[in-house]
Amino acid sequence: MDDLIRHPLAHARIERGWSQPELARQIQRAALRRRLRSGTDRARIWAWENFRATPDDHSQMLLADVFEIDQSLVAALGWPHWLPGRDNSIPIGPHSTVPALREALRASMDRRTFVAYTSAALVGLAHQWAATEPRALAAALDGKAVDAELVDLLEATGDKLTGLVTEQRQHTRTLLDAHLTTVTGLIDGHNYTEPVGRRLHVLAARMSTTVGWHRFDQGKHAAAGRFWHGALHSAHASGDRDLGAGVMSDLAYQATWLKDPKTAAEILENAVARTRHPTARSLLYLRLARAQAALGEAHACHRSLATAEQEFARPAGEAPAWCAWMSPADLLVDSGQCLRDLGQPERGHQLIGEGVKLLPGARRKTAAVFLSYEADTLLEAGEVDHAAATAQESLRLATQIGAPRCVALVHDMLPAFQKYRGAERVDEFLELART
Repeated sequence: MDDLIRHPLAHARIERGWSQPELARQIQRAALRRRLRSGTDRARIWAWENFRATPDDHSQMLLADVFEIDQSLVAALGWPHWLPGRDNSIPIGPHSTVPALREALRASMDRRTFVAYTSAALVGLAHQWAATEPRALAAALDGKAVDAELVDLLEATGDKLTGLVTEQRQHTRTLLDAHLTTVTGLIDGHNYTEPVGRRLHVLAARMSTTVGWHRFDQGKHAAAGRFWHGALHSAHASGDRDLGAGVMSDLAYQATWLKDPKTAAEILENAVARTRHPTARSLLYLRLARAQAALGEAHACHRSLATAEQEFARPAGEAPAWCAWMSPADLLVDSGQCLRDLGQPERGHQLIGEGVKLLPGARRKTAAVFLSYEADTLLEAGEVDHAAATAQESLRLATQIGAPRCVALVHDMLPAFQKYRGAERVDEFLELART
């Protein structure tokens, strides 16, 4: 798995081939040029890059010198937004789908995994998506048009690839990318009727969303974000508002995962305003609640959880494919995580345990994530042996399905288990994690 570059300072440093000690030396030299002194060392840079500390004004001035950034931008944009190297999203427009998809396909070859888009860019994209009405697709051009029979075949193949069980998906990256490339090329040709064009855009959005989740599970967050960015453009061009809202919720989920719940909440507030199907609205409100809980906004979180339950219970027709998996288990487990974040561990533990029992067996990746949540709550409650057994089950499952993101969740708990060395189940788990 590629190393995750979470902070723009690390991205800017690595772009220049500098280690943390080398960046510290660069800052000290910049201080000397100003006839100043700096105590910056590797440990301080590590703290900045891991969100443990924020450089003071003096240090930011020297960093701007090192990266050749105008000092006026430092004050205007604030930390860390003035740092170089972050991408801006492609604006949504009548011909934006193909550039967005091809950017994702091209950039997925890049092994750097820094999250590509700034918080401001993501929130701006969400607002633009919510405020912009899709335009009619271009009329068919000269030559033989893409016909409905070909789209039938493409949709059947896409459904097969996106519907594979998780264990098989880890082996189909090339097939998925190739299929998405084919669909993108057909869209780029503009050689189809309006109904066929809509189907092509919906297919591209679904394929790009699936590929984005594969990259996300592998810890490749920049690639995941770009594929979801392309999916949003495709969904918007098709006129499918609920599908676009689903893509926005995936971007928000990623932001919450990467410890940026404020951005996640802003994205979701734009997305849910244009979502119609009750199941889709339930999922979006549930993800909004997770972001609000992380922000410590208890009242807003409880209100979002209540709305998620009400929407899920509303009678409706068949749910859109992108959220058809939504179940009572998801409501229970995510509600439990919210309560834990809000300082109610006992009730949170109860809900997570109930949700894990209800989860359908086919959702093995989700099971790996939920089991890691349950292991954490069990350890917090002092049920050490049960926690170790549950963590062991989560780790085995995550390893089997090839989901490094889920493996990382379990590994994050290792320090907490170390203090219980000597307990039989704990030692078994620690040995499995080591090997």
